[in-house]
Amino acid sequence: MDTGAPAPLDPFTAPVPEYGTGALSDVIPAAVAGLAIPGMPPTGLALEPADRVCVFLVDGLGWELLLRHPEQAPYLTSLLGTSRGGTGRPLTAGFPATTATSLASVGTGLPPGVHGLPGYTARNPETGQLMNQLRWQPWTSPSVWQPHPTVFRLADAAGIETSQVSSPGFEHTPLTRVALSGGTFLGRLTGEERMDLAAERLAAADRALVYTYYSELDAMGHRHGVDSDAWRGQLGLVDRLVRRLAEQLPPRSALYVTADHGMLDVPFDEESRIDFDEDWELRAGVALLGGEGRARHVYAVPGATADVLAVWREVLGDRMWVAGRDEAVAAGWFGPDPERRVLPRIGDVVAVARDDMAIVATTTEPGESKMVGLHGSLAPVEQLVPLLEVRS
Repeated sequence: MDTGAPAPLDPFTAPVPEYGTGALSDVIPAAVAGLAIPGMPPTGLALEPADRVCVFLVDGLGWELLLRHPEQAPYLTSLLGTSRGGTGRPLTAGFPATTATSLASVGTGLPPGVHGLPGYTARNPETGQLMNQLRWQPWTSPSVWQPHPTVFRLADAAGIETSQVSSPGFEHTPLTRVALSGGTFLGRLTGEERMDLAAERLAAADRALVYTYYSELDAMGHRHGVDSDAWRGQLGLVDRLVRRLAEQLPPRSALYVTADHGMLDVPFDEESRIDFDEDWELRAGVALLGGEGRARHVYAVPGATADVLAVWREVLGDRMWVAGRDEAVAAGWFGPDPERRVLPRIGDVVAVARDDMAIVATTTEPGESKMVGLHGSLAPVEQLVPLLEVRS
């Protein structure tokens, strides 16, 4: 009997990140391939070799957002044709499209299903608690949670002059330890200082790998939205920072400008923001709600997984890809071959927004629920990121 209700979205129709050929995890292995560093993860992404490599990651600089703002970002716009090895195409961030996961992908050269940071918050199977993987709360051993060497450790061990130039506050965080450690960490407060020091570190040796990072664009998007003057002003500053660094590149250098995710503004109405804490139907059988608004890990009470999956698919399935854990893994969302230790961290049910909406939790996640700009899902506005290139 035809009820007239739309059929739920098939999880296997969701756009899968291009792990192994065009995802964030491929960037540094491809960029340093010419340096022949032992142990570097393999990649099918081909980039022209350079003796000195700098990766500048701008938090929140999505490809589609960049395309919409040529006036605010004239220099970045002029580089669009260089993206992804001169193809003019974007990369995919990886799933979920969120900072902790993406930084781990960049820093290990591995997809999320291998490095093991599968979301903003995820259940620790050893304790049964939700772990915030950005703030690293509650504490768990970094080397146990993410045991693989970073690309920076591999480069440093191979004799490459290796540096990270970032905010001083990030130097001793567990996320930096598991994703970005190796070589020399150099903290500088302003973007201009970071650009100047990154150029100095590139010139410090014949073979160098430098990573630098800027977070303020993302912060402005969360606070005010990507359709705000404040966000556009930050984009203009990013444009000037990239030009500043590019103009100081020493000989035989390659600068790559990329991002960890894009972002979109989700309206503050009941249709666009469904409040899990106020929805008895979605809460039924759920022990923990993880992830974030547009990429939810849903952990069921024992024996309730099938019922939770059925209800979430019935209520949300025309607007979100709703999958059981095995389906999400088989669809390749977390990469082609997740490690066994990572699987229990993934939700029993994984719900990923296709439409401009989110599952918020106003009581248990009050800060996140107030954010204007959100990200995390497999949708292009969040998944697609640039890989712009400047050479000297």
